[in-house]
Amino acid sequence: MNKLLLLGLATLFFTFSLTAQETEESEESENPVEDQFTRIIEGSNDYQGYKVVDYNDLVKLKQTTANFITSLNNEIVTQDNTIDQQQKEILQLKKDLNSTQDNLKEVTAEKDAITFLGMPFSKGTYMALMWGIVAILVLFLLFFIFQFKKGHVQTTEARNNLIETEKEFEDFKAKSLVKEQRLGRLLQDERNKASDR
Repeated sequence: MNKLLLLGLATLFFTFSLTAQETEESEESENPVEDQFTRIIEGSNDYQGYKVVDYNDLVKLKQTTANFITSLNNEIVTQDNTIDQQQKEILQLKKDLNSTQDNLKEVTAEKDAITFLGMPFSKGTYMALMWGIVAILVLFLLFFIFQFKKGHVQTTEARNNLIETEKEFEDFKAKSLVKEQRLGRLLQDERNKASDR
């Protein structure tokens, strides 16, 4: 009986020391239930092929397990809420990204577009149109320069022809005057001869 009493006291003392260690270690451990199971198994006594476990240790294990499950459930709920919040943020960010990309496309299109005569043109089309207009104007300029030179040549030829014609006319006039004077003298001479007879 004394042996049993000593054994009981030793078990009780050992259990209290284990409980104190369990409390300190369970705060540090990530899985206090597993640690407590290990301690209970290691700290249990053998009695006729059975393991003798203190009832208080089992009650504490039950309480620790319930607390751990509650803690895990709370963490799961917290993680679910965090995931939901992050998914909402991701969706909002995707919407913002799409909106930003649409705005960027509009701004790029506006930046690349040039309004000419009230009509929007892309820069490439505008440049092609402007160079086309410049090319047409250069062609018109070359055409008018060619026409001007051609007209100038014709005018110069006409002036030269006019000067030559005027010279020929003056020569003809002078010759005609000389001829008229000679004919006038001949006529006068004939009149004089006729009046003398």
